[in-house]
Amino acid sequence: MRMMMLRSPSRPGIAQPARDLSVRVEALKPEAAYFATVGEGDRGGFIVFDLQETSQIPGIAEQFFLAFNAKVTFTPVMNAQDLMNTVPGIEKAVKAHAQASGS
Repeated sequence: MRMMMLRSPSRPGIAQPARDLSVRVEALKPEAAYFATVGEGDRGGFIVFDLQETSQIPGIAEQFFLAFNAKVTFTPVMNAQDLMNTVPGIEKAVKAHAQASGS
């Protein structure tokens, strides 16, 4: 998940938001979390965690919307084992596509 906390002149210093952010990030049990400037110099970061169901997205996103006026983007990724698990489906698609295209 990529998050970007929009800049605001009325936003308080980073100490309290950092504590609030830490609580939310730890609840996701991340594999990794990186914080940086993103977009046009806004505070933000990248959080890698195991999303079990796509139905979790609204609940995860909403807490960042409400607490930080953040923009969030979810990008599904696979680890090496996940990629290996796709081989049968890829092979099936290649066979079907080859037949459909007459090759």
